[in-house]
Amino acid sequence: MLHVIEVQLHDAYTVWLRFNDGAEGLVDLAAELEGTVFAPLRDPALFAQVAVDQEIGTVVWPNGADFAPEFLRGLMRETVEEA
Repeated sequence: MLHVIEVQLHDAYTVWLRFNDGAEGLVDLAAELEGTVFAPLRDPALFAQVAVDQEIGTVVWPNGADFAPEFLRGLMRETVEEA
């Protein structure tokens, strides 16, 4: 099962992620911040509170927003090739 194991804020709406399959790279979420749950993340201060929830294996925010790891992996621009 695919899981996010590390996240770092890169810039306004971009995060650097590392997955349990060894892949890592940048994910720009700017275009995904729509709707009731995700629109509040347009506030840079809230977006910056991104964290990994080890229990569910993906990134989360204090307002309850999260993205499926498979969705994030599909958006990722790899910075290091998979092993």
